[in-house]
Amino acid sequence: MKNDHGIRILINRLARIDSATGWTGSLNPTQRAALEYLSEANQFSRSPSHVAEYLGTTRGTMSQTLKALVRKGYATEHRQKSDLRSISYELSKAGLAAVTEPNPIEDAIGNLPAGVQDALKNGLRQSLKLALEANGGQSFGKCKTCAYHDAISKNGFCTLLRLGLEPDEKDKICIEHKEA
Repeated sequence: MKNDHGIRILINRLARIDSATGWTGSLNPTQRAALEYLSEANQFSRSPSHVAEYLGTTRGTMSQTLKALVRKGYATEHRQKSDLRSISYELSKAGLAAVTEPNPIEDAIGNLPAGVQDALKNGLRQSLKLALEANGGQSFGKCKTCAYHDAISKNGFCTLLRLGLEPDEKDKICIEHKEA
């Protein structure tokens, strides 16, 4: 077995363990993944199509998933004042609580030495970047690492959208991300 194939199998196994632990309370793994995405996304990246792109599913499936999260009280829906067809989602208090529940994969990684964690993160980040390039996917990187990010203010400014960032948004992921 080639080493890269073995690594892929390990990643898939971890993903399946993570997915299996996503069945908690009234949430299924797809709903939990959507909540986790929303907790990491900036204000410009919370529409059903953005969540679908990130999670690799259809807009219709994600739209239904997000509506279920609203019904269950884990998220809230907001319509743009300028275009009522445009919808974005935010986590409610229950949604925030759900994404901070213990996770066996996070716990296992947290028990690794710091150097191993850093090497793992860098290797996975590089692998993700190459896989996205091969498939034409969006990077969804953090605002502060984006070519459009300008640190002129405390929170930062998006030169592409010509909008200021909210507090802590420079550490959030964005659909428009372009590697600096």
